[in-house]
Amino acid sequence: MKWLASSPVQQIPETLPRAQADSRPDAKCDVLVVGGGPTGLACAIEAQKAGFKALIVDKGCLVNSIYHYPNNMVFFTTPELLEIGDIPFTTALAKPTRLEALEYYRHVTEHYELPLHQYEWVKTITGNDGDFRVTTTNRHSAIHDYVAKKIVLATGYYDLANKLEVPGEDLEKVFHYYRDPHRYYDADVLVVGGKNSAAEAALDLWRHGARVTLVHRGPQIHNHVKYWVRPDIENRIKAGQITAYFNSTVREINEDCVVLKTPTGPVRVDNDFVFALTGYHPDYDFLRSVGIELSAEQLRPVCDPVTLESNVPGVYVAGVIVAGSRTSEIFIENGRFHGKLIANHLREKMGSGNPNIPLDAT
Repeated sequence: MKWLASSPVQQIPETLPRAQADSRPDAKCDVLVVGGGPTGLACAIEAQKAGFKALIVDKGCLVNSIYHYPNNMVFFTTPELLEIGDIPFTTALAKPTRLEALEYYRHVTEHYELPLHQYEWVKTITGNDGDFRVTTTNRHSAIHDYVAKKIVLATGYYDLANKLEVPGEDLEKVFHYYRDPHRYYDADVLVVGGKNSAAEAALDLWRHGARVTLVHRGPQIHNHVKYWVRPDIENRIKAGQITAYFNSTVREINEDCVVLKTPTGPVRVDNDFVFALTGYHPDYDFLRSVGIELSAEQLRPVCDPVTLESNVPGVYVAGVIVAGSRTSEIFIENGRFHGKLIANHLREKMGSGNPNIPLDAT
């Protein structure tokens, strides 16, 4: 049986350079983790602690999603809730910043000497429980082969944006991620959404000289917006510094304007750039391609809630993908514990290379 582990599926030309499975010392492992985010790191750490040889492969950089957060982002949570591998996370203020998180996860990776292959995209997974063959391609189109006894999928969800599905969404002026405000100075910018990403982007853009319009399908800014952000954005709207359309949606995006559907009828808004910050979702096609069944409504992968082994023997799921479409249920704070659940089950099935760690360690 062959499982295609990428979306969209891409055929690998035979003419590309191939690195044979035995060409690198870590090409054979007990546990191959797909995804180098905090949950993927935690899974590899716990597997190593249990005595297994682990390898992490990520199509981007270390904690790629956090790297692509807005430059000045501050986490909602406190630093101890982002800790993995029993390594303390110290910060200058009560809430950690993006830069502090990047530094912390680099430190954890170095401390545990985690084998991490960045910028390698998993293309195929073949074989069965105990003998999986994984093929990846790197940035130079070279092919790498791996052999693993078990697979852990911790691919997150931030790479796939929820689309507006409206005419003009494919224009170059439309973005689904926000990083930095400078290039939007003195420009008309539309921000779509009413949660943290949209509220923070709207404020940052306005503070750096953009003329900002916010459109949200709900009746107001979402109640879950960070407690220090919500009054700020609401005050800017009340003062007329940021224009807001609630109970409204984008109907059409053009080169020089955006057409909104509002309770009072269509509204044309002059526009230079659009940030559609309407959330993200896991790669369901990827999960299906490896044989994992998804629930009908919430698209949750079928798995044992105690061990996190999926319906495909030897393939585990971890992190936010466990929640399917309900991505707000699992964050770093609770996904980081999935590694221990998986490691305990690995020891039950494969024995233990480290008898000093009890099976019920939590």
